[in-house]
Amino acid sequence: MIKNTLFLVLLFKMFSLHAQSTLSITGIIKDRIKDEAISDAEIFLEGELSSIKTNEFGEFVLKVSKNGAYILQISAIDFSLKRIPLFLEGKNINLGAILLEPDITVEQSINLVTITDDELLDDEVNSNALALLQSTKDIFLNRAAFDFGQAFFRVRGYDSQYGEVHLNGIPMNKMYDGRPQWNNWGGLNDVIRNQQYSNGLTASDFTFGGILGNTNIDLRPSGLRPGTRLSSSVSNRTYSGRLMATYNSGVKNEKFAYIISASRRWAKQGFIKGTLYDSYSVYSSMEYLLNDKNTISATAIIASNRRGRSSAITEEVFEIQGNRYNPYWGYQNGKIRNSRERHIQEPLFLLNYHHESKNIQINAGLAYQTGIYKRSRLGYFNAPNPDPTYYRYLPSFYLNSPIGANFESAIQAEEGFIENSQLNWATIYKANRSIGQNGEAAYVFYDDIVKDNQFTARLTSNIAIDRHLRLDLGLTHRQLNSKNYAQLNDLLGAEYHRDIDVFSETLNDIVSEVNKSNGDIFNYNYNLKGSDTDLFAQLNAEYNKVRSFISGRYTRVGYQRNGLFENERFIGNSLGDSEKINFSNWSLKTGASYTITGRHWVSVNSAYINKAPTLQNIFINPRESNATVPDIQSEKITSLDVSYFLRMPKLTGRLTGFFTRFQNTTDVNFFFVDSGVGSDFVQEVLTDLDKLHLGTELGMEYQLSSAVKLSLVASVAKHVYASNPFVTINFDTAGASEDVIDVSGSKFLGQSAIKEYKLAQGPQKAIATGIEYRDPKYWWVSMTANYLGNNYANISTITKTQSFLIDPETQLRFPDATTENVEKLLKQERLDNFYLLNMVGGKSWLKKGKYISVFASINNVFDTTFRTGGYEQSRNGNYGQLKQDNLSGNPSFAPKYWYGFGRTYFLNFAFSF
Repeated sequence: MIKNTLFLVLLFKMFSLHAQSTLSITGIIKDRIKDEAISDAEIFLEGELSSIKTNEFGEFVLKVSKNGAYILQISAIDFSLKRIPLFLEGKNINLGAILLEPDITVEQSINLVTITDDELLDDEVNSNALALLQSTKDIFLNRAAFDFGQAFFRVRGYDSQYGEVHLNGIPMNKMYDGRPQWNNWGGLNDVIRNQQYSNGLTASDFTFGGILGNTNIDLRPSGLRPGTRLSSSVSNRTYSGRLMATYNSGVKNEKFAYIISASRRWAKQGFIKGTLYDSYSVYSSMEYLLNDKNTISATAIIASNRRGRSSAITEEVFEIQGNRYNPYWGYQNGKIRNSRERHIQEPLFLLNYHHESKNIQINAGLAYQTGIYKRSRLGYFNAPNPDPTYYRYLPSFYLNSPIGANFESAIQAEEGFIENSQLNWATIYKANRSIGQNGEAAYVFYDDIVKDNQFTARLTSNIAIDRHLRLDLGLTHRQLNSKNYAQLNDLLGAEYHRDIDVFSETLNDIVSEVNKSNGDIFNYNYNLKGSDTDLFAQLNAEYNKVRSFISGRYTRVGYQRNGLFENERFIGNSLGDSEKINFSNWSLKTGASYTITGRHWVSVNSAYINKAPTLQNIFINPRESNATVPDIQSEKITSLDVSYFLRMPKLTGRLTGFFTRFQNTTDVNFFFVDSGVGSDFVQEVLTDLDKLHLGTELGMEYQLSSAVKLSLVASVAKHVYASNPFVTINFDTAGASEDVIDVSGSKFLGQSAIKEYKLAQGPQKAIATGIEYRDPKYWWVSMTANYLGNNYANISTITKTQSFLIDPETQLRFPDATTENVEKLLKQERLDNFYLLNMVGGKSWLKKGKYISVFASINNVFDTTFRTGGYEQSRNGNYGQLKQDNLSGNPSFAPKYWYGFGRTYFLNFAFSF
């Protein structure tokens, strides 16, 4: 009897100890203003892997297995993050009602990045990697997007093709260049707030991902706040005005929800002169809840973006005209007309099924995208170049004359440029209507057009095997058919255009009529086909203080060109189908983190990725022929990052070191060259190109008081070329003499000695200090001081080959091309370091259940003039030419630069109910 009693007591004690080993934290999350429950708020302990969400009543129960000091983090869409220090001592904790304040800084995160994407990026730059960072709470990434972004800063120096963007789990990166096209949903800020972001090499539960990070934007109505929101904005950046309206029905009868959103943005010209802006976006989504575990949704997005483009300019042009100058426009009948417009309209349709139960989530989706991408330009044929910055029209042309400097003509050229600094449309029309032309166009205004049709199917599943293991699976297939052609938009007063190549007097299409009219396709006409199948699997594990993952991906990619014109310069290799180019690749990614305490932890992530080249780097000159880059290889990426995280009640931070090496990269460039290898517009093909990225990132925030927060952010990195790539120059077969090119129209130049030259990937050193004040009466203001440096102009690779040193007249090395003289002439330019001060602030009110907010920002408060990037011109293809051009100190073919905006403002009013 006594033994039985002792056994029962011991058994009861064991159960009691077990019960106490699992503690619970409970509470109710509410909106402090409206006193309403907040559902789907995310609750987790910092340093732990798993998280939970509040139910429809705002309630949560979080289980904890160990005693100790923790910080409970609570986050919800459109609400400020809340952190609550806790100390567990073997007892359950009921926190009661936890009140969240509406995030009055939300206008910063939903406006500034979108504006940065529009105002800084163009087809020549393609650095919209920062648009990936809208959703993250990481202080470093926020500064990178909202402050460093003004200077073309790229996180870790990566291009945006190395970060994935998904809508409802479906990938949106383009097959042509690998980059997401944010203009496809631009202006829809109200409906792209619900985002899931994974940074760098960390695990993502919806994709294998890229090394830059991954964003999934959940567009379903049930994930967004119900109600109506109206807003209006004014700015002097890219657009001058914006109107936006959104209505979300919320879930009706626990079955059905829908949302409608529309925006309009416009400007006669932005900060850069002559850059018109005309954009509208419409979004609609319907969601049906089959039951508490299954939903289906249908989404449509139509976004149209028309924009006048601007140009990089030389230092000479800047000194005369300033940083707002743009040579692409001129007045026609008293109105601004830009010769380089970009118009994107690619409607997108999504159909999704979502299942969520205790141990499994399934997301299946179909997407279809169609539409048009147009870029206009002014073409000239056996006529003077109409560009007012053409080198023969500038003072430097007379200062660098081979027969000696002509200062009088240089002064006259400068006066003429000041007086006639813009395109002269009247002169262009007059030239086309002159008697000597006999109706033939000397100038035409035309569009380069891309019409894509892409179908995507996606299936992902997240399976909880047990409390320690989770398996993520995903399968994606994409099919692209892309039509590419040039179309005459305006003959500018002429009667017809003769469709020939003026350099070689050969036909662009030997079959069709040579004389073209408005609306006709001319110059080039071809289709591109692409297919991409992606399969990934990922195993996640969590045991005690360690959580880890291992992920694998298999991809199969195929490309083909179909020429619709038979080009006289490439007979037999321009019409019809090209060979099929296929790539099959395996990739692996793994990582682990160790929790030292609930407030300190470290993580290590690594990846070995094989990536097929993008479609734009497969064909040497797809406009004219089926020729592909010989022996093209998949790109190999080796990457590693190590991070330390600190989460104290008042101090939070992250310190990261990273290393990435890109190998076997291929790059195809287009430019005009004048050298010993020929004079023509050429295609430069770089193969076996390696790049190295390494550096550190630091982000820290300190809550000085309940109202004041301080921040420090820094990035110090080194981005360099890590190999001497092989260079091949490809001419039109009629474009160079037969003794310098082979039968394919190409000339192999050997290796380009560019190893250790710096990559032009934006500032490689960036530091920001900030202070923010948030008043209890719902107004706030913050100020950030930024230092940006170690930014370099992009180099010309052809000038680093041995052919550059050969005199075309003697076929011998230039006598004075000594190592010292060559290094001095080819020294890479480092752009000036600079400081920027930015200020943002806002105020909100609640009036009779209506929520009103005002947001304002001023960027570059002191109106600093700075260069954001640039590139060396490749026109001078040999040492003698480049030396002669630089004798005066004001070269005609000097590097061209992009200049950042001066002082700009943005003001937004919003009304929600």
